[in-house]
Parts: sequence; C-alpha cells; structure tokens
Amino acid sequence: MKALTLIFVILIALLQYPLWLGKGSWLRVWDLSRQLTQQQEKNEVLIMRNETLNAEVRDLKAGRAAIEERARSELGMIKQDEVFYQVIDQPLPAPQPSTNSIVGPTTP
Repeated sequence: MKALTLIFVILIALLQYPLWLGKGSWLRVWDLSRQLTQQQEKNEVLIMRNETLNAEVRDLKAGRAAIEERARSELGMIKQDEVFYQVIDQPLPAPQPSTNSIVGPTTP
C-alpha cells in the first residue's frame, strides 16, 4: 500500500511540474501578462507623442502661423517695423549698508 501511495505522489508531482514550472506554467503566464501590460502602457505614451508630432507637422505644412510662431519663439525673429522688448527677471540686489555715517564725538 505504501508503494502505491508513493507512486501516486510521484505521478501527481510529475503532472504538476509543467503546470507550475514548465514552458506554459502559471508563473510564465503571469510574467508575460505583466510584460504585456507594461508594453501597452509604453505604446499609449508613444501613440500620444506621435499624434502630437503629426499635428505639428500638419500645422507646419498647412499655414504660416505655425512657422511664424516657431521663428519667434525659437529663433527670436521679429517682423519688419516691429519693436522688440525683452523683459529679464532678475532678483533685486541686496541693499548695501551706508558708509556715509558720521563717526566721531558729538559736541553738546
């Protein structure tokens, strides 16, 4: 009876091996589904980037407004008879202590 039980345990273990550790195991399926989810997220980000680039290309091909905007922002170009003002944000200098103070005895 012990031999028969041992044979059945070994047989069950051999049948369970492919399910848990083999080529199509649950662990492998779980890992592949995780990788698939990550790749789908990456693809969504890339699709959004591609749509943005396609819209920008269409704007550049279709009209002059996009070209003018790029020339102004990236190249600093201005139109003829246009006045250019540049505002630079800089922190105000710290006030310096006065050196013109009177030093010496005061007379009553």
